[in-house]
Amino acid sequence: MLSFEHTGYLLGLVIIIPLALLFAWVVRWKIKSRKLLGDKPLIDALTRNYSRRLFFLKFLLLLISVILCILTLANLRKAIPAEKEQKAGIDVMIALDVSKSMWSEDIKPSRLEKAKQFINTLTEGLDDNRVGLVVFAGQAFLQMPLTPDIASANMFVSNASPNAVPVQGTAIGDALALCNTSLDTKEKKYKAVILITDGEDHDPKSEDVIKQLNDDGVIVNTIGVGTTEGAPITEPGSKDYKVDENGKTVISKLNEDELKDIAKKTGGEYFWLDNSEKVANAVLKELNSMDKKLISSTSAKKYSSLFPYFLGFVILLLIADIFIPEVKRRKR
Repeated sequence: MLSFEHTGYLLGLVIIIPLALLFAWVVRWKIKSRKLLGDKPLIDALTRNYSRRLFFLKFLLLLISVILCILTLANLRKAIPAEKEQKAGIDVMIALDVSKSMWSEDIKPSRLEKAKQFINTLTEGLDDNRVGLVVFAGQAFLQMPLTPDIASANMFVSNASPNAVPVQGTAIGDALALCNTSLDTKEKKYKAVILITDGEDHDPKSEDVIKQLNDDGVIVNTIGVGTTEGAPITEPGSKDYKVDENGKTVISKLNEDELKDIAKKTGGEYFWLDNSEKVANAVLKELNSMDKKLISSTSAKKYSSLFPYFLGFVILLLIADIFIPEVKRRKR
């Protein structure tokens, strides 16, 4: 399949219109000039070797050269069929808490931004694995199913916010259940969940889900975001703190005990997110210690550029234009 890499350059094709108008004006000017010179039979005799066809041919070669130059800049290319690759890795579902408590700023710049920084650092080391993304607050939503395309995960993460989930809360059980169903339930290993949350609200439904995850061979590593001392919740663009029904400022605190319990019951580890790079490396170490399976992936799409052919043709046309005269060859 053919496509252009830089389609913006194709706008340059509009230059064909003024060039065509310029050619028409030159032809008209030459005709008018012949009439002004005087006696027509005499002028015809003096210009009998002049060829309008050769003049038109030279213009046509120039016009084609300009068009080909623009196509060269736009880089017409042909897609090369992608190759299937086999890599040893695991399936990793990332569950990101996007509840409004993640707007708290006890971790700078905020809990949510810190979590995003961590995920971006983590995914840099997950190239040989498949990754999926779930965002949750009072409900859980699958943002990206398992895929070897790590770049897509970063794109979805960058757009994650509390506005993505209409129901607020911290439904950890729903998030873990959705992660589990998004993994291959037939396998009893090669699966992991990275749960990133402040764990603010205890979710009683999570107990049954944790047992199911353990039975299915899913290891859950939990990442705590925030501090146990807590902080008020400030929505972006507002200086006012969130208050409860009694008008008191709501203080959101990190619930480490629940996150440690989830990790322990599934054979995972709990990490407090203080330094994104340090924690990402520690989590990658845990994931790399797991048994691996063969994962099929498609290599990045490759293209074969056709611009050398266009450029070569342009050079040939310009050389031809140089050697084509505007006068007819004299007959000997």
